[in-house]
Amino acid sequence: MYDSTCGAAATGQCGKSQRECEGLPSREPPPAPLERDYSGFDIVKATQYGAFGRVKELVEAGWDVNQPDHETVTLLHWAAINNRREIIEYLLSKGAIVDAVGGELQSTPLHWATRQGHLEATVLLVRAGADPTLRDAEGCACLHLAAQFGHTAVVAYLVARGVDPDAPDAGGMTPLMWAAWKVSAVDPTRLLLTLGASTSPVDRSHGNTALHWAILARNTTAISTLVLYGNASLDVPNLRGATPAAMLQAGDCLWLGSKVADRVREHALLTTRRSIFRRLTYEKKFRWWCVVAMPFMAFYVTGLVLEIDTLYMFKMFLLVCFYAVLHFLGNALFDDELKNIFPLSVYLATKVWFYITWAAVIAPAVGAPATLAFLLCSAALWYTFLRSWRSDPGVITATKTDKFRTIIELSEGSGGGFEPARFCSACLVRRPLRSKHCSVCNRCVAKFDHHCPWVGNCIGANNHRYFLGFLASLLVMCAWMVWGGVQAVRAQCALAPGARALLDALRCNAWLSWVMLNALFHLFWVAVLTGCQLYLVVCLGMTTNEQLNRGRYRHFQARGGRSPFTRGPLNNCADLLGVRLCGLAAPRDTDWAAAGLDDEPDTDTDTEPMLRHAPHAHHLV
Repeated sequence: MYDSTCGAAATGQCGKSQRECEGLPSREPPPAPLERDYSGFDIVKATQYGAFGRVKELVEAGWDVNQPDHETVTLLHWAAINNRREIIEYLLSKGAIVDAVGGELQSTPLHWATRQGHLEATVLLVRAGADPTLRDAEGCACLHLAAQFGHTAVVAYLVARGVDPDAPDAGGMTPLMWAAWKVSAVDPTRLLLTLGASTSPVDRSHGNTALHWAILARNTTAISTLVLYGNASLDVPNLRGATPAAMLQAGDCLWLGSKVADRVREHALLTTRRSIFRRLTYEKKFRWWCVVAMPFMAFYVTGLVLEIDTLYMFKMFLLVCFYAVLHFLGNALFDDELKNIFPLSVYLATKVWFYITWAAVIAPAVGAPATLAFLLCSAALWYTFLRSWRSDPGVITATKTDKFRTIIELSEGSGGGFEPARFCSACLVRRPLRSKHCSVCNRCVAKFDHHCPWVGNCIGANNHRYFLGFLASLLVMCAWMVWGGVQAVRAQCALAPGARALLDALRCNAWLSWVMLNALFHLFWVAVLTGCQLYLVVCLGMTTNEQLNRGRYRHFQARGGRSPFTRGPLNNCADLLGVRLCGLAAPRDTDWAAAGLDDEPDTDTDTEPMLRHAPHAHHLV
């Protein structure tokens, strides 16, 4: 069928070019947007829409910038509620009263800006001398408004500017109470706690703490944040005598998170008379020792069962039952925090039994020189392990003053603001290049690679070389363990040729076979992990975190996913080890805890005006 539109375009008779008709992008620049005619606007409407030229024209013609409208609202109020930076600056330069009171709620322009979460307008007004502690007709100051409407950036800026995070409103409600009652997101509740807000104050009307208000609102996020992050007390009674613990226990608790529910049950068991066993299951020290001891016991019991002179099917049945009991006990005793240290306990248990087995079984068969070599590689293993486990991986630290300075600089600076690429909202620090916030450790780490559960620490700029040394030492130790085990089996057992040798070894010395099986398993996964680490760091010049998330980082996107930090294998190796490689390569002197971002994040601006009247009382309900 003939396409008349394309036919016309081909002959130049339609409104489109030949390239557009063929589906190709036009080479012609897009037409300039039409400018709206604001000449008919009065000064209030021009302020709402951000028509700076029209506002300036009317003010220059004699309009009083402090003249209120019929709702007693000034031009600065309307500019603040619509975040009109240019107009705010102009009105202030013309003598606008920065703390003018207007509207039904008797609010200042700063009240309006903080209510809407306009950080830019808030910064301009505060720097012009606006008082953030003034209260509106409902008794709320600016920080209370920002907290109850969930404007985290505004909350951070006001506190950094010196506003007391525990300042009560007319009814005794603190910003933390408002956030717990009104906001279901993790911030600004977590932010206020980080900034020093207390969970202890109570309001005047009900005697509720912030945790009481979170429970009344069934705000699971706020409850978890207050209990787990803020260590809020479960025992403070309100004016009716109800404690948070009693309020949580009165319900079914099905809507609570598992961590909070465990904390509530633990509190109930430790504050009431229950059986000794039930109390022990929630005693932190007892559970910690269970986590430490369970892998040691599991390894030993497994070896004992394998040495029993009975059918293999019965041995397997016993082991299945034993590990089922351990699984049940683990679910009953371990919370998420204890589960994080369980892999470290497994690692320590296997190594201790390796040493005991070498001393008792293998050393007599291989002699002193081999035992000395085994001990030397073990010394290297423990040195690198302790440096990986206990040393600082490169944690980004800052004093409270530094955090406040950072918040002010990002708020008052041009562009960017509190973009996740440049600011960590949990640590309140600038996010250096290649850093990441570890959710397990709850801290930012420079040149973050990963959180390793086997060493119980993050791997970052300061301990990455020790972690690779730990892997290499563990690889050598496991290889020595397998070799020594083979020599001991040959010395103690009569082995048939071929595959039957494995069964003969198991019958002859089941414990040694069990230890060798563990050594072989460690040898396999450590070899894979070491190879992956060396390939990423030396060959590609990137960390594990960067390899997994390179699609999110613009400095990787700009290079098609390749690392902008690689300098070739030799130089990458020198950077990792921090030493010169016999003059072939030199390490790069970079402080990754202070390295800045390559590019500035993009920012979006709102242009839609707030065309409504002054805030009314029901907006706070």
